[in-house]
Amino acid sequence: MTGRGIDHLVLCVHDLDRARDTYARMGFTLTPKAVHPFGTGNSLVQLEGCFLELLSIVEPEKITEPSPGAFGFAAFNRDFLGAGEGFSMLVFESGDAAADRREFADKGLSRLAPFDFERLARLPDGSDVTVGFSLTFVTHPDMPRAAFFTCQQHAPQYFWKPEYQRHANTARTVAEVVMVAEAPDRHVALFAGLHGADAVTAGADGIVVSTARGRISVLTPRAWAARYGALAHPDLGEGPRFAAFRIAVADLAACAARLDGRDFEATRRDDRLIVSPDQAFGVLIEFAPSGE
Repeated sequence: MTGRGIDHLVLCVHDLDRARDTYARMGFTLTPKAVHPFGTGNSLVQLEGCFLELLSIVEPEKITEPSPGAFGFAAFNRDFLGAGEGFSMLVFESGDAAADRREFADKGLSRLAPFDFERLARLPDGSDVTVGFSLTFVTHPDMPRAAFFTCQQHAPQYFWKPEYQRHANTARTVAEVVMVAEAPDRHVALFAGLHGADAVTAGADGIVVSTARGRISVLTPRAWAARYGALAHPDLGEGPRFAAFRIAVADLAACAARLDGRDFEATRRDDRLIVSPDQAFGVLIEFAPSGE
């Protein structure tokens, strides 16, 4: 594995409580709801070294519109939700957000202003602590409905908690993120800039990007259909889209029992369980044994 590891996925939903209930029924443990100072709120599924972020707009009046050179996180996700729920942003781990920004600028990827913020987080014992983050954004004009950023945590000792990382469906980590693009090869330079040229492999069906945690597959629509059959991917009229993610689980049979017991119609394909986008707020979820 090379490149920056996957840190988290931003999954936009209209109703955070409903999304929390759905993910809990799938067997995920969720953190308590939290509120950002810029209009969004979230709840997390913590995994091994990475997490899923269920994100919603909770205080629209606090959203700051983007300006030249500055990315508007809340505004981007508000506008994303205006066209439907789904997977809006992919985030990579960072030990130094300022160094990330310099590197990306040198590679011609981004000159967006840094973004730092703090919020309260509730610990498993019920106490509240302050956690802080520094974000470095990367966008591309060919991908108006997808964005990337690195995330540096300033209080990881308060953020990661074993109690939040134990899941009834035996989920362990994000093994793969799947994008769909009409011409994946056009985006090799972007991913090479994010992760290094050696991390990117191009083929007839798309490109694969190896990272320090998980991989990114950018599939053609034809390759998506070969993998997922008739299940629809997001509309590509506005460019490539994040469409799916794969969760590595310790016990696929236990995961299947959990999904069946909570009325999810999971499809089994090649020793994987697939929850369709219409059951998971516009994103397809795969569950597969660890190591695949």
